[in-house]
Amino acid sequence: MNPVKSVIVVGASAGGLQAISQLLEKIPQNLDAAILVVLHVSRHSLGNVLVQHLQKRTEFACSIPENGEQVQAGHIYIAKPDFHMLISSDQTIHFIKGPHENRWRPSIDVLFRSAAVVFNSSTIGIILTGLLDDGTAGMMAIKRCGGVCIVQEPEEAQFGDMPTNVLNHVEVDYRVPIADMGYILDDMKSKPEKPAAIVPEDIRTEAEMTENMASSIDQLKTIGTQSDYTCPDCGGSLFMLNHGGLHRYRCFTGHVYTEKLLLDKQSETLEESLWTTIRRLEERRSLLQTTARHLHEVNQPDMEAEKQNTAAELSDYIEKLKALVVSLSVNGPNNFVYE
Repeated sequence: MNPVKSVIVVGASAGGLQAISQLLEKIPQNLDAAILVVLHVSRHSLGNVLVQHLQKRTEFACSIPENGEQVQAGHIYIAKPDFHMLISSDQTIHFIKGPHENRWRPSIDVLFRSAAVVFNSSTIGIILTGLLDDGTAGMMAIKRCGGVCIVQEPEEAQFGDMPTNVLNHVEVDYRVPIADMGYILDDMKSKPEKPAAIVPEDIRTEAEMTENMASSIDQLKTIGTQSDYTCPDCGGSLFMLNHGGLHRYRCFTGHVYTEKLLLDKQSETLEESLWTTIRRLEERRSLLQTTARHLHEVNQPDMEAEKQNTAAELSDYIEKLKALVVSLSVNGPNNFVYE
């Protein structure tokens, strides 16, 4: 078994398969490190196809690891679709079916945070192309634990959101095109090992909560403050975590959102609620119209007219609600257009 001196954790989303392939082609084959990769893919994706594709780009042994497998140098470990991948304190890899973080499972933050806790100053984090902001909190954890942060140049990335969000919140060590990352990693291996760093308690606590898929109110109070908002996934109370200007929200169950993603999720939930209301109003209008026909059959014109009038009023409400939903979808929750 090859001893592990350092780990390289890589995160990518949209456009990530090509970017990771390019990175693996540039990584020195004699690098004495283990590489762990999270790529945002559909839960229905075939992990083995991904492994086969990446294995053609490297001489490292590339695989989806077994649960509990020991981290080894010279290996590339790919996260299993629809499972979080993390490193435990005994340097073994574990997959958990925990709550989504940043609306993803696997989440880049989960892997990066666990690597920072276990390997601290011997962790190298790399963020590549992708939308939104998964990976920012994870890179911040690596930086705070003494590790090295490398970000793909946003202008080169197919989708620059993820690299840009990291740059906005973390003082990274390198902001470079993928072609230069191999040289950086090759140069780093010749440098003396950095002394182990002290892991901040809030990072350790959050990593433990994720791995255990359990938390308590007392634990949450040690890493954040209770907000006035509820989790759009489970309805639990959200605690706000703020470090370095990055605001995140974590619930008791374990769902985690950046502030932007929480706004997006609230908007989706609101739209779903409005469509549910529209469907119920349409059902009520239909029943009123059916009742009116039955009243016509038994010659009760006054009651028939009452039901028809109520149905007509509902039709007006339904059209206004539909216009509101369209406005929400097009303009966003802060730009409702009322007719």
